[in-house]
Amino acid sequence: MSNNFSNYPSVAYRRTGGESLFWGYPPGVSIVDLVPDDMKALTHPHWSKFPPVNPMWHYLLGMIYVILGITSITGNSLVLHLFTKTPDLRTPANMFVVNLAFSDLCMMITQFPMFVLNCFNGGVWIFGPFMCELYACTGSIFGLCSICTMAAISYDRYNVIVNGMNGPRMTYKKAASLILFCWAYAIGWSIPPFVGWGKYIPEGILDSCSFDYLTRDTATISFTCCLFVFDYCCPLLIIMFCYYHIVRAIMHHEEALRDQAKKMNVSSLRSNADQNAQSAEIRVAKIAMVNISLWVAMWTPYAAICLQGAVGNQDKITPLVTILPALIAKSASIANPIIYAISHPKYRLALQKELPWFCINENESSGDRGRGGDSNSITTNNTASSDVSLP
Repeated sequence: MSNNFSNYPSVAYRRTGGESLFWGYPPGVSIVDLVPDDMKALTHPHWSKFPPVNPMWHYLLGMIYVILGITSITGNSLVLHLFTKTPDLRTPANMFVVNLAFSDLCMMITQFPMFVLNCFNGGVWIFGPFMCELYACTGSIFGLCSICTMAAISYDRYNVIVNGMNGPRMTYKKAASLILFCWAYAIGWSIPPFVGWGKYIPEGILDSCSFDYLTRDTATISFTCCLFVFDYCCPLLIIMFCYYHIVRAIMHHEEALRDQAKKMNVSSLRSNADQNAQSAEIRVAKIAMVNISLWVAMWTPYAAICLQGAVGNQDKITPLVTILPALIAKSASIANPIIYAISHPKYRLALQKELPWFCINENESSGDRGRGGDSNSITTNNTASSDVSLP
């Protein structure tokens, strides 16, 4: 029987001297044996140690990605559509949200079709070496841009809620500059593999491509470690710092109001309307932290796999152990529109007007007043009028 299995997801064979017909892969076949000839040079030898995965995994992952892709493209397109058509949402702070939705949308558009086609064509990369590198590069650019944008959103919220009137006001020009920096930063970290620092290769079950984090040479290890530090750890530290101080500022402000009310022998210094608005402000902080926590949960497993591949024990990096965190990381693009639809009053109000069949019942007065949307924000010493958007 021929040793070229690249065109078959599984084959029928007979054991030597046996009469029974077996369906599957003969003993000794590795997952690399299924790779097309033009992709073998780009495939890392590490994967040759593993047998082909059950074809069920390819179809299962393909179906999961179909659901994720449709959800992400629909949700992020809806966010962009509503922010384009709703003047009240066109604030400097919300420019970051639009950029996040755009990068998430581009991520799914560039990754979703090829991955699904590969899964449903036997689970091998069928588009050739150049498209493999392009696929990995675009995934890197849009993924890193989303990460940087999340850090920019957290900084903007920190500036508004913690610094208040003392902080520099976010303008359209400043927001555009930060967004331009996010794109430049993402592109800057995605180009080096084309010039010899790092590499883009097939990964996991070999139906997708990403950074080479397995080769143990100085260039690859240094590039992978730099990616981990500057594109995961640094944005994460910025996000954690900003939201820690946001929550602390809200707690201190609430404590100061309670102490003042106690001195004046009143139950609260706020009217009912202010009480509702304050509850919405606290809700903003809680939901923002949930959104960031989801992002951390989605990106951390893949970051850990990359670091382990570069400096840890590679024997534990199996095809499925690799592809599942990669799939989870790409699914981060669905979190933003889902969180927005649930929690942003002005977004929900716009959605209610544009698509009434969504059956959303949002109070228009709360959308206009909504501190959870785009109006007033708690600061450490007072309540300042600022633009607040939910990340």
